[in-house]
Amino acid sequence: MRIGKKTVFLMLFALAVLVTPRPASAHCQIPCGIYDDHARVMSMLEDVETVKKSVTEMMALADKTDLQSRQQFVRWVNNKEMHAQKIIATISDYFLTQRVKPSQEDYAERLAKHHAVVLLAMKAKQTADLNVVEQLGAAVQALEMYYPEHTH
Repeated sequence: MRIGKKTVFLMLFALAVLVTPRPASAHCQIPCGIYDDHARVMSMLEDVETVKKSVTEMMALADKTDLQSRQQFVRWVNNKEMHAQKIIATISDYFLTQRVKPSQEDYAERLAKHHAVVLLAMKAKQTADLNVVEQLGAAVQALEMYYPEHTH
């Protein structure tokens, strides 16, 4: 029996997907109590700064046409996308699943503030606008009041 090129390609693709390492998700969604909510907010603020740096570097490279500049531009775009996505994942996979609860008196307000972060992070992925990045930073900072720093 002869195997076609398309079948071989699909088999190799499936194998590559199965063996490609993936980052492990540290949010087990069980009440283990080891996570530091304030540290998560600080990490998102660091991601915002990384998005800001990426946009700034993209702007500096925008008019350059040499191959090295183009390659660096693409790397900055990828970096911006990755860190904006990290913010989205932190909000959706951690805060919205474990920390924002319908039983909280201010549930609607908390939900709206967390959702604003997700929307602005998505917009930061779609644009190269420093104003959007500043809004994203302010939205993340608005969450600090819910997750104050504490000692363990």
